[in-house]
Amino acid sequence: MSTKVAEIFETMAYGPAPEQSDYVQEWLDGHPDGFDLFIGGKWVAPEDKKKTIESRDPATGKPLARFSIAGKADVDKAVEAAQKGFAKWSRLSGHQRARHLYALARLIQKNSRFLSVLESMDNGKPIRETRDLDIPLASRHFYHHAGWAQLMDSELAGYEPLGVVGQVIPWNFPLLMMAWKIAPAIAAGNCVVLKPAEYTSLTALYFAEMCREAGLPDGVVNIITGAGDTGEMLVRHEAVTKIAFTGSTDVGRLIRKATAGTGKKLTLELGGKSPFLVFDDADLDSTVEGLVDAIWFNQGQVCCAGSRLLVEEGVADRLIEKVKHRLNHFRLGSPLDKAVDMGAIVDPVQRDRIDSLVNQSVTEGAVKWQPDVSCPTEGCYYLPTLLTDVSPANVAAREEIFGPVLTVTTFRTLAEATELANNSRYGLSASVWSENINRALEIAGMVKAGVVWINCTNQFDAACGFGGYRESGFGREGGREGMFEYLKRSDEWRKSGSDIIDKAKLPEISTKHVDVIDRTPKNYIGGKQKRPDGGNSLAVAGHDGKFVGRVGDGNRKDIRDAVEAAFKAEGWSKATAHNRAQILYYIAENLSIREEEFARRLSLLTGASAKAAKAEVDASIARLFSYGAWADKFDGLVHTPPMRNIALAMNEPLGVMGVVCPDTAPLLSFISLIAPHLAMGNRSVVIPSQRYPLIATDFYQVLETSDVPGGAINIVTGDREGLAKVLAQHDQLDGIWYFGSAEGSEMVERLSADNLKRTWVNNGKARDWASSNQGEGRQFLREATQVKNVWLPYGD
Repeated sequence: MSTKVAEIFETMAYGPAPEQSDYVQEWLDGHPDGFDLFIGGKWVAPEDKKKTIESRDPATGKPLARFSIAGKADVDKAVEAAQKGFAKWSRLSGHQRARHLYALARLIQKNSRFLSVLESMDNGKPIRETRDLDIPLASRHFYHHAGWAQLMDSELAGYEPLGVVGQVIPWNFPLLMMAWKIAPAIAAGNCVVLKPAEYTSLTALYFAEMCREAGLPDGVVNIITGAGDTGEMLVRHEAVTKIAFTGSTDVGRLIRKATAGTGKKLTLELGGKSPFLVFDDADLDSTVEGLVDAIWFNQGQVCCAGSRLLVEEGVADRLIEKVKHRLNHFRLGSPLDKAVDMGAIVDPVQRDRIDSLVNQSVTEGAVKWQPDVSCPTEGCYYLPTLLTDVSPANVAAREEIFGPVLTVTTFRTLAEATELANNSRYGLSASVWSENINRALEIAGMVKAGVVWINCTNQFDAACGFGGYRESGFGREGGREGMFEYLKRSDEWRKSGSDIIDKAKLPEISTKHVDVIDRTPKNYIGGKQKRPDGGNSLAVAGHDGKFVGRVGDGNRKDIRDAVEAAFKAEGWSKATAHNRAQILYYIAENLSIREEEFARRLSLLTGASAKAAKAEVDASIARLFSYGAWADKFDGLVHTPPMRNIALAMNEPLGVMGVVCPDTAPLLSFISLIAPHLAMGNRSVVIPSQRYPLIATDFYQVLETSDVPGGAINIVTGDREGLAKVLAQHDQLDGIWYFGSAEGSEMVERLSADNLKRTWVNNGKARDWASSNQGEGRQFLREATQVKNVWLPYGD
């Protein structure tokens, strides 16, 4: 029976607004035998044609298409095609590459409706989300990075592409994640082998057809489908120079271990448990709509979903009532209905996982509430869920549910809010709601997250870097910082040589009695000299093998004490850049007073001539001045995304760092590695040169007279590899720099996977520490910091 318009205005009853999809279905029907692999600009049948994956529509459970499963031979073909493509693509001018990226951006726009429908059918998210966010932002990434290709020679001078990049993307934003990864990679001159998620490969395969239409050279983009085994083969392929992965933290940890010691660059964008902080002066009606976008956008299947509502106690009841009222008017239904609030969960496996975690949360004391709204019985749906009375230890507050589930916890003070927000192993994003911009900005700086949205949520742009802290991964995607992830310095390392002295080449230490009063330097922990825990010491020889003294033989307990001292010295990270600069200048001043003493010590230990030793001390003083200069000049950026927002890209210290020093240029390399951390506000635990540790123990006397706060620098002497192992395993460490052997580099990267700390290793290569290109500069500062983007909307 037909309904009259007048009756609709009387009842305001919901009416469906379906999007046309028959033309997309025709495209799918045109592949009755399934999809092959896109390799070298052509569709290539897999080695094993019998193995396939079936893709189903989450909203109906009906089959959509079948995909090939790439095996080892197929992965080899794709990487080989990318290598061949790289030989030509990397030699094109930036302008030539820019034209190709521009063509891809235009094709995405020209096919935007098709892509929106295909994405919704494949993934289950509402068409209004794919239409209004995913597809426009995918196009924006290719436009933006066409600009970086054009400007690379001038703005990124001295950098070159890596080679073949392996990329593995998730199922929650299939086309957008693909654009995030492919655009910067090929803009920089790399070639790509991309593996889309096994649930959602359709838009990537349609993009392959667009690559052909755009005239992209063969081998620049290769797309191989498959399950986890295919991704693992790509990760482990020896010819792949970088891996970019978005997915779960557990898989990211496996990838970190698999790539350890290979020299592959690595970007990991992993899980999150993002706080959504609401203060008592927030506009609660706007906050409710922000919550809808934060946790029920894409059915909550978002790594940066605001899944933890932290609300000030005085407004908690009012806010929860408003949220319940909003959810009681929620519409769940077909993703192709332009009027629904939520679509379908991607797969029954994911829906069952969500339900299991919710039930576990209830058994641990949470109170579950779901709205009394219509929910389709066909397909894969889950009602929006509110969990109240959630303690910080509850599974729903700790684990990433990746579904439409919001937990609620109250707070009373700003300090408590910060503590709750940071009470997570993740650190991807946060959202802050307050009409007091001073308070909002204050807590934005206190929250440990890579992205903070103030009075908004889930804002993204190609110009603004995105990525996390802690176990949410490392590296950034988007903006200038995202381009560095796909480039390397052309002169980063020496072409030959080593930064450590082979023990086999050391002269035998003569322990003949020396007629001097014995003095065995201690470790330097928390601003004080401290005896090593084990009570043991190591003999130190000069260049000629003669005994010159002893140092403490540090152990696990000494490292633990040093890390604890560094952790407590958080005041150094909060000090002003000007104050940090003054301290660095003061250190340089006090070192210059003892210049002759340090030069003599260098000559005694290393055999350097008096002239060379003096030059190393002078270079060390100059390096301290350099980082004193950089301390208040390594500024962030202000981005102007194409919306009513500004985004502040702030360089923040990583926190507690481990530093393992080489043997060559023992004073200069030591200074070159600790000074950038001091300048940027990190607190360090330093393992000095194993061959020449007395340089470092002499230097802590300089620190004692230079107003360096206790714990900002801690020095533990002993066996390089043994102590580096302890540092890499320590979960309170936020990052580690290692400059030693290739084997030690592999060990550090592998063991750092447990808490996914940032690493910078030399893989056994040598640096010219006296060079301003290799021994200091912006690269050191970037490795010592992480970029936090704070989004600020403006206007009424």
